[in-house]
Amino acid sequence: MSAVPITKVRTIVDKIEDGGAGIKVFSLVDPDHWELPPFKPGAHIDLHLPGGLVRTYSLCNDPADDKRYVVAVKREVEGRGGSIVLHDEVKVGDTIGVMLPRGGLDLSTEVTRFTFVGGGIGVTPFLSAAAWLKRMGRSKFTLHMIARGEPPLADLLAPLRKSGHVVIHDTSSGQRPDIAALVGRPLSDVALACCGPDSMIDDFEQASRDWPADRVHIERFVPPPLPVDPDAKPYVLALAKSKREIVVAAGQTMLSALTDIGIDVPASCCGGICGSCKVDWLEGQPVHRDRVLSPAERERSLLVCVAGSAKDRLVLDL
Repeated sequence: MSAVPITKVRTIVDKIEDGGAGIKVFSLVDPDHWELPPFKPGAHIDLHLPGGLVRTYSLCNDPADDKRYVVAVKREVEGRGGSIVLHDEVKVGDTIGVMLPRGGLDLSTEVTRFTFVGGGIGVTPFLSAAAWLKRMGRSKFTLHMIARGEPPLADLLAPLRKSGHVVIHDTSSGQRPDIAALVGRPLSDVALACCGPDSMIDDFEQASRDWPADRVHIERFVPPPLPVDPDAKPYVLALAKSKREIVVAAGQTMLSALTDIGIDVPASCCGGICGSCKVDWLEGQPVHRDRVLSPAERERSLLVCVAGSAKDRLVLDL
């Protein structure tokens, strides 16, 4: 009998610190203060919160800081509730389940320079990446921090400001900087990354359209709406491990169909931008609608919250 892989760890809220206007910084540690599972720079974790909520956040700390996970959370009154729970209910000493870290930024040695563009709280994954790059002696990077007034997370930004790696763009005293000017023209040794509000992401996507896809990394706060497919048809979803088959109705998501029969798949954004519901597929022809998986990952995986099937039958490794 094969062992069941560990996918979630138990953590304790060790510290809650002020990160600026409407922002709290949470440090999560192992109950016995052992090392936590490793992560790549700018990786994400899913927090299992009170009330059954699961929410995804970027890690802010250096992967070498391996006895804690640090996330910064902005209280969003118009959000989906996760930030409200963290700000208003979670206290020091509380237990939070955390899914194993996933994703992160590709800081390959083939790239010698990096340009990061962070809008407000969207700076979080780049704080982790910048700390890792500095520790590795790879100092050729610039973080453009776009914020209205005093930038958030001043304590985490301070070392980067001191070393001259951060350019602060204060939009309270002028317009947002020209994203195309920050991006510049495609260069073989440069990689780009951006995280922020939709309007900024749209400008960044336009500015980087001529760059190689593997040199551009984008993270969104909110998933874009899925287009309605007028030609959608039902298909059979076969589950190889559990030896079950279900019919996914036209317009229904795989996630919904799986949930209906009691198959528990971790999910957070439900819009193809966080990657928490990644599942391997074995046979068929998936239709990928996510904004997370690389072409290589799509050869074996899909996100059940948004993926579809181009054929009458699709087999998942579930």
